[in-house]
Amino acid sequence: MDQIKIGRFVAACRKKAGLTQAQLAEKLGVTDRAVSKWETGRAMPDSSLMLPLCELLDISVNDLLCGEKVTAGDYAHELENNLLLALKEKERADRQLLFVEIVLGITVSLVLLSAILLASYAELAVWQRAGLIAAGGAVFFVGVTCALRIEQTAGYYRCGKCGHRYVPTFKSVLLAAHVNRTRFMRCPACGKKSWQKKVIEKNRE
Repeated sequence: MDQIKIGRFVAACRKKAGLTQAQLAEKLGVTDRAVSKWETGRAMPDSSLMLPLCELLDISVNDLLCGEKVTAGDYAHELENNLLLALKEKERADRQLLFVEIVLGITVSLVLLSAILLASYAELAVWQRAGLIAAGGAVFFVGVTCALRIEQTAGYYRCGKCGHRYVPTFKSVLLAAHVNRTRFMRCPACGKKSWQKKVIEKNRE
């Protein structure tokens, strides 16, 4: 998506609707600085704001994502292109999140290991050793929980039986036996348990 083109289109539609940046911002419950960022192409409206924004500007979401009014003849084609772009953007974001998961897991593991080593070899009182290990354990627990949440929501799990791809519940991921990112879970489509691999794409083999 061309954010500069979209921004210019938003600005033109806003002016056509007779609204200032401040007035548009007030109607959407955002700051005029946010509207300015949209119009200069430095940011995109949040997905939750796209429908209200389009209603105020009398355009469709497809028009917004294209950065221009889409004719009836081109509507289906442009809609398909925008859906593909959105899918690619989600896949890119999911890959980044899974990389963050790895970094987070390594970081909190090092924190816990450092706390244990320091408590073992430094000249500290018993309560200081216990406190240090407890602090390291708390950081590790929070970090691992966050990493697991990232793994659950980024991308999909592919059923080893029927190939169905889905996002499981956090409880399912938490309680499942696993080897790295491959987990033994029950598929909601076929109802069978299998080793399910983490994949990025929704409907691609």
